[in-house]
Amino acid sequence: MTPVHFAFSAAFMLGLAGLAFHRTHLLSALLCLEGMMLSLFIALSLWTLQLNATSFSAAPMLLLAFSACEASAGLALLVATARTHGTDRLQNLNLLQC
Repeated sequence: MTPVHFAFSAAFMLGLAGLAFHRTHLLSALLCLEGMMLSLFIALSLWTLQLNATSFSAAPMLLLAFSACEASAGLALLVATARTHGTDRLQNLNLLQC
């Protein structure tokens, strides 16, 4: 494994570990998801550059577009949660109390 591949896989694993073990606030969970998507975007971009394949050149842009849509939906949920519950702590969010 090259150092570049190790760096991006380590960045993805750190985002995944942060999402799994540090789930106190909704904002921190969203930031971990964004870090994972960013590492996937850079890894996919480098993969298409290494292969010199023009057929895969649209894949990183498609991933970036989906990442932007995911971020906007996450921020909308964060604002809605903060307005209805008063906080973004994940312990206070209970779907049965709505």
